[in-house]
Amino acid sequence: MRKRELEMALQKVRGFESPDPSLEQYMTPASMAADILFSAWSAGDVEGLKVIDLGCGTGMFAIGALLMGAGMAVGYDVSKEALAVARSNAELLGVSPEFVECDVHAVDDGADTVVMNPPFGCQTRNADRPFLEKAMEMSECVYSIHMANSVDFVLGFAERHGRTAKVCATYKYVIPHTFAFHSRTNKAVDVAVVNIR
Repeated sequence: MRKRELEMALQKVRGFESPDPSLEQYMTPASMAADILFSAWSAGDVEGLKVIDLGCGTGMFAIGALLMGAGMAVGYDVSKEALAVARSNAELLGVSPEFVECDVHAVDDGADTVVMNPPFGCQTRNADRPFLEKAMEMSECVYSIHMANSVDFVLGFAERHGRTAKVCATYKYVIPHTFAFHSRTNKAVDVAVVNIR
């Protein structure tokens, strides 16, 4: 599947019906998800492998990984409502990832590759740390989205855990007006994808 075809397919993925601000439930844009997954696929980190999406929300990365030829994809999320949408999205796109309702701390699994868009820590300080720790515990290859201004911390965090890490892409992430505390219609923030090995 070409990157443009993947993006067009992922544009069909529905977002959160009632997003929870405490969980920072924002959907990864289809164009960004397609670019990340296509890059991971090009690096040999998707096709035929087991891919896990921590904090999968409505299933964007788990679904996309299977569309790109992953042998298996599993999405973990604490939100029952998000997972119901994720299952509906997977059915719509004709793939069958496994979706598991589970807090990130309780995940007991392993993967060839983890692809995730964890909470940025805007509502709960350091909310991304348990996701980073669990991802590195589970897999030797992690693709994770973070606020650009926190990249130095993420790189250092990975190195302190005996890993190498690099920024492999940067994006403008447009956050739509979703919650009552949002003061603007849309807000663009700089994010970076960090690859940890």
